[in-house]
Amino acid sequence: MSNQITVSDIFRRALEIRQANPNADYKSVKSQIVSEFSGKPFPLPAFLTIPEYDNIAPEEDWTAGLPVVLRGIQTEDWNEIAHGIIISLEQVENYPKESGREDDPQKEWRNRDKGIAEAEKKNLDKWMPDELMNIAKRSAKQ
Repeated sequence: MSNQITVSDIFRRALEIRQANPNADYKSVKSQIVSEFSGKPFPLPAFLTIPEYDNIAPEEDWTAGLPVVLRGIQTEDWNEIAHGIIISLEQVENYPKESGREDDPQKEWRNRDKGIAEAEKKNLDKWMPDELMNIAKRSAKQ
């Protein structure tokens, strides 16, 4: 079981291929993935994720190709799996070029609290008047 290939393994291999030859087109990366993995056991659909990309690109980008990968696993078709990997790879590679990293502190527009902070304060003030806040603070200290 420890030699079971995962979708993350295939994705990392696609990244390695791109790093070794940055000018290679996606079609040649896909061909290399297919030739390297053909004949090997298919990845388990239970591990259909690329978790290391959670904070690097938005989920809708790094997961873009996963439905295609799943279809490839279900139909046992390495071409489909490689195609899905390439979709996600392309999205992940293009995201930083177009907008920077998701976890970049300079990306103020990514601050999800920014748009709701004022409304949140207003609602807390409305539902937690000062006397209730004081009671809650005293209770917390005890």
